[in-house]
Amino acid sequence: MKWTQKQLTLTPRRRGFHLITREVVEALPEVKAVSVGLLQVFIQHTSASLTLNENASPEVLTDFETVLDRMVPEDMPDLLHTLEGPDDMPAHIKASLMGPSLMLPVRDGRLALGTWQGIYLCEHRNHGGGRRLLLTLQGESR
Repeated sequence: MKWTQKQLTLTPRRRGFHLITREVVEALPEVKAVSVGLLQVFIQHTSASLTLNENASPEVLTDFETVLDRMVPEDMPDLLHTLEGPDDMPAHIKASLMGPSLMLPVRDGRLALGTWQGIYLCEHRNHGGGRRLLLTLQGESR
């Protein structure tokens, strides 16, 4: 059983949902040597999140943003944490709803994702900056 851990810093992205599967895989070439294992992808921030979802239709990403903005709008009058701007507290709530990590299976040197699945950075701030991911791989060597 082998463990590997790396940090990946993503370039700053605009608010929305961004496919990052390729960046994650390229940052961890050790996956190729694993016959069976798990990859945990953890975001080290409280105003962005991760999700695994459809990677084929761009409408899915727009719909995610639309639904989350309706659930947690920036103009909610009852929010108290407003010091960092009107998008900050809604971003924290959205990040809590979506979650900070993914646990992904690895099989035969690849992520064992479904045909239409991709890893997404969910950027909930208007100007979130570079986001750090901690990638932790555990598995049996091929």
